Amino acid sequence: MIDIDNISSKGPYLKFYDCYEEALAMNQDYIEAICVSSQYDNKVDSRFVNLKFIIDDQWIFFSNYRGPKGIQIENNNDISCIFFWNKTNTQIRIKAKAKKTEVSFSDSYFKNRDYKKNALAISSKQSVKTDSYDDILSKYKEVLKYHEDLGKRPDYWGGFSFTPYYFEFWQGHQSRINKREVFEKNSDDWKQYFLQP
Repeated sequence: MIDIDNISSKGPYLKFYDCYEEALAMNQDYIEAICVSSQYDNKVDSRFVNLKFIIDDQWIFFSNYRGPKGIQIENNNDISCIFFWNKTNTQIRIKAKAKKTEVSFSDSYFKNRDYKKNALAISSKQSVKTDSYDDILSKYKEVLKYHEDLGKRPDYWGGFSFTPYYFEFWQGHQSRINKREVFEKNSDDWKQYFLQP
């Protein structure tokens, strides 16, 4: 689940909340899974992450800052994101600008989450090549057993916050006359329109 707190009252946020509540009522698996795409060297890289929070207009996930995702976002903060909820046949596309969350926010989240997840965040050099899976397990177990403070966040791990400026709500129909409703930000206002299927 996504921790939603004081979500913005703007049109696309309310539309998202309604879609989310509908998918939640249908027991959507992995409802928090969001595919995040970032750019590097005129190429695109995509991966799923767990969206943890929506606070007002800020959407927040956590990652290793030294991994490809973190480096790519630091060099180019334009990202695109996609939810797909098969139980309601809904796809939500988002375009946004991303940035690191406040240090205090990342510290608080890390301190209060499961220590086994923290051990993995500490032990893993995300996306670096390794000789075997056994090496990964060995390093993880070593950190889990001997690390002094699994509640202390390493500086290379933390949150990313993104602020959407584009939403497309796609709702599929058997007829293929799919509904595509767009909200696009223009200054402080949101322009709403539809796209042909």
